[in-house]
This record gives sequence, C-alpha cells and structure tokens, in this order.
Amino acid sequence: MPSHWMYREDLSVLNRVRRSFYEVLRDELDQHALTWSLVQSYKNFLSAGLPYPYAEKRELKPRARLSPGEVEHQNTFLILFVEDTIPPAHKKYMRFFDSNKATRQNLLNYKAIPFSLSLERNLKNLESVKFFDFFEKLLPVDYALLIQRDASTKARNRYRLTHFHVRVDWPIADAAEDLGRHLRYISKDLYERGDTYAEDLQKKFFEYYSVPFGAGGRRTAASVASQYLRKLPCVSTVYVASSETRGLIRMSERDVSKFVLIPLTKLEIGHLCEFAAISQTAFRKNYLIAREGDNGVAIFRVTYNRTEHARPPEDGKIRELRSDLHWLTVDSQHIIPRPGVRQFSPIVHNIIYT
Repeated sequence: MPSHWMYREDLSVLNRVRRSFYEVLRDELDQHALTWSLVQSYKNFLSAGLPYPYAEKRELKPRARLSPGEVEHQNTFLILFVEDTIPPAHKKYMRFFDSNKATRQNLLNYKAIPFSLSLERNLKNLESVKFFDFFEKLLPVDYALLIQRDASTKARNRYRLTHFHVRVDWPIADAAEDLGRHLRYISKDLYERGDTYAEDLQKKFFEYYSVPFGAGGRRTAASVASQYLRKLPCVSTVYVASSETRGLIRMSERDVSKFVLIPLTKLEIGHLCEFAAISQTAFRKNYLIAREGDNGVAIFRVTYNRTEHARPPEDGKIRELRSDLHWLTVDSQHIIPRPGVRQFSPIVHNIIYT
C-alpha cells in the first residue's frame, strides 16, 4: 500500500466522497491545463506566423535528454492541486503565506496580473462558473498556483485557489534522500555511501519523475513538489507546462504522463479511424485541435510506468543503486480527444518505438 495515501476503498465513506469530488474536479482541470499548455500555444505560433515546433518521438522515451532549448510562444505554468489542506507546518518548504494568499488586495497589489474580471467573492472556488477565466489570468505568474480544500468552511468538499506565487524551497538533495529511503537505496543519509552514489541517486530522482537531470526551474520545482507532497496522507497532482518540452507533464499519485501536440497525416488519420471504428468526420471534429489541409494536429499522451527498481523492494532490505537500470517504461500511448469533448475515448497510437 502506498505510504502517503490510501486507495479509495480503504477510506471512510466521508473521505470517499471527498476523493470522488476531487477526481471529478481534477478531470475538469486536466481539460483546461491541456487547453492552456497546448491548444493556446499552437495558436500563439499561428498568430506569430511561425511553424509549431513539435516534440520528436525520441524526446518522449524514458531518460530522453534531447531538446531544442526553450522556445518562445509556448505557454508555461506550474499548478499544485491537493486533495486536502496543507498544514501550516509545511510553510518552511512550501511557501504559502498571508502575503501571497489569493485575496482581493494581494491580487490587486500584484501588478503583473491584468485583471479585467471583477473579483467576486466566490471567484476563487473551483466550482465557480468564472473560476477558469480567473485562473487563466494567474497562470503566467512566476512559481506555482496552489489549489486545495477550503478548510474555512464546513463544506468539506469545496476546493479553491488559496495562494499564488508559491515557491517550492525544499532542496533537491533532501527530495532525493527522501525518495532514496522510500525505495531502500539508502538507510538514512543521502551521502552515507559516498558523493558519487549520492549524485547518481539525485539523477535517478529526476528520472523517477520523467524529467531530465538539471532541467529548467519549473520542471525541477514540479518534481520536488511532487515528492514533498507525498508527506501528506492524501493524493495530489502537479501540472507543469514547459517551453523546452513543448508540452504538459502531469504527476499524480499513480503515474507520470506527458502530453504533446503531434501532426497526423491523412493516412495516419485513416488508420486511427479504422482502429477506433469511427468515421473520419467524427475523428476530425472530436480529436483534431487544428486542421492543415487533409492533415491535422492532435494531442498525444504517453503514460509511464515505474519499473521494479523504482518501487520499494518486497523484502524491505537495503539494495544497491545501479544507474544503468531504467526506472521508467512506456506504459501506454494514446491520441486523446480535444479538450471539451466528453463522449469519445482515447485511441491507442503506438509511435515512440516505431
């Protein structure tokens, strides 16, 4: 059983309801995160008269290190979505204070946010009709946005944006040490087996979250935040949109997924329609975020599974770290419906190793 969260069937009835509500809201947040990171980025390039820099298949392989560097016009952000409320004791490393609480005055004082919306009382609640319009205004702000359960109300299942400009200040070495103890590669201290071993373990920490070692600030912060949030007895989800990867990474309690845009030829569209037993008209309407003549652009999702080397050993004994062993494998590859489409399912599309 996971050490930091419980499966739904092991929860009380009250907490099962909360988990269900959280997952419904997370599904909705998924849709908007894909729109902001991918669909709107594609439109940014189109408006600038530039070709979209699609990610290459080799960049989606586990341990891939290739990238063209940061690109302009790609939307970036970092979102932390927590099932419960983060206790104040964690403010030392998760920097959420009164000064960056999402209050009317703090938001108005932060000049980088061009508000055209009236700051209504319930605007910060995730179930508010205008929430995502409000939320989109905050996405370009540096560091992270924090959504968590509203602890100030008796309604246990209300979620709201509580803080913006949230820094994740937990050291990478501490995060790697925490993971190393969990996976039993060390017993206590990161450097107990020497500097080289400690450096190798830190590299594997990044691989655990499908992020290249030494990656840019947001992806590093996302990995560290994901590991830190494991200290809480609840599930959490971290979304990070990166201009270097031209995509969205979603780190949840179960796995890591990457979402990127890929071009599809007319022939590929035909094969996908045949496999899914749908018409080309239905496919183009519900899966393509853009059309380029007979070709199109769709959202591709790859989900990674952690190998036995990235899971705690069954015997619980200390083991030796081997940097040559893979910690991630490709679990599934799909073309997913464009954001907002609810009646169609993802379609298997295995391309990474072809």
